[in-house]
Amino acid sequence: MKNILSKEYKNSLIISLTIIACVVMGIVDAVIQPGYIIKSLIKVVMFLLLPFIYTIFDKENSFKSLFKPNKKGFLFALFIGFGVFSIILIAYFLFKNVFDFSGLTKNLTSQTGVNKDNFIFVAIYISFINSLLEEFFFRGFAFLTLKKLSNRKFAYFFSSLMFSLYHIAMMIGWFAVPVIILAVIGLFVGGIIFNYFNEKFNNIYLSWLVHMFANFAINTIGIILFNM
Repeated sequence: MKNILSKEYKNSLIISLTIIACVVMGIVDAVIQPGYIIKSLIKVVMFLLLPFIYTIFDKENSFKSLFKPNKKGFLFALFIGFGVFSIILIAYFLFKNVFDFSGLTKNLTSQTGVNKDNFIFVAIYISFINSLLEEFFFRGFAFLTLKKLSNRKFAYFFSSLMFSLYHIAMMIGWFAVPVIILAVIGLFVGGIIFNYFNEKFNNIYLSWLVHMFANFAINTIGIILFNM
């Protein structure tokens, strides 16, 4: 079966599906605010189903290459991962007396049902599964697939921007505005770094490794805030 859509339409479809997924998740996080399990299931549907809907119209595209192992760059990604882990933790300890983080755990519990008792299980999911899901969607789909059809610089910018903006809804009520702004800037820069690994090694494993270390740091802060 031949491709149904032209290159321009496929480019627009990737952009549209990415925006739709982020808007839906923004509504889920900021407005509906279901329990964490329900929210995670919705994210799985949006971040997996929409890209595979795209493949109906682009028969030449395959996501298999994104999951092809490549040992090259592993040590470099590990080094960057440790660096990201350290920067996030250092930033927390530097600014914990400047910004009020005390309401984070209360909001997390009231909005998503995450508490001291189940935080470890949620942290494991976030670190290993959720990070892979986001890497597949934002880097595999919204970057590498888009880059084949669009301008390289635009693909870098669009994927990183959507990745950073997508996180805003879940941070509303958790942090003060200055912290959210700093977080969004950090997420955008992080998205650029993740895209670099994807482009250089043509898979999502190394960016996933760096992403995991970022989540390890965030979860470590969560453990501190929950007094575990």
